[in-house]
Amino acid sequence: MATKPSWLTTNPSTGSGNGTISNSALAHTGRVARTGTVTVTGVGVSTPATYRVTQTPKEEFASFNNGDSMSVDKAGGVVTISGKSNSAKLTFAWVGTSDVTLPASYTAAGSTVTNAATITGDPGATAQYDFSITLIFPANSTVDDIVRTLKVTASGGQSVQIAITQSAGDATLKVTPAEITIPQDGSAVSVEVTSNTSWSVS
Repeated sequence: MATKPSWLTTNPSTGSGNGTISNSALAHTGRVARTGTVTVTGVGVSTPATYRVTQTPKEEFASFNNGDSMSVDKAGGVVTISGKSNSAKLTFAWVGTSDVTLPASYTAAGSTVTNAATITGDPGATAQYDFSITLIFPANSTVDDIVRTLKVTASGGQSVQIAITQSAGDATLKVTPAEITIPQDGSAVSVEVTSNTSWSVS
């Protein structure tokens, strides 16, 4: 005899004579439809009646928890970006060029997964799962914000991007050497300027 699935709620659980059974469930976040059978037994009836229930799945998706943008400090360092998906595999890539190296793996549903590889056990078939990828950002040595765009693509081709803006670094200025001597004839002696911003001489 089939037992009703744990995700399904039926109400009422008992009745007499003609009646109606209401069937409901929490939102299904997996990408594969789930099904179950409900058995209704009657006093004095030798063969129970059954009906099959199917719950529509959620479309395959991937999303970042921070939406489509986030910020990184000018000092850089380790940054973890997280999100949710129900895909069988995720592929991470930079849009355009980036000086930040993508790691070979990320975390999905608590397991380490190679980038662009199928996730063991396919947790997204039955429910959405959490994912995260850890990146190491260098310090921003420029006086401008740096925007890097990360894209994650689900196995069905659905993709989402997040723009990661790193704050501008500090302005720097250095002259070498700190002291010079110009010869008696007045010929030029150079001083090297090392800077990441505009400068003027006075």
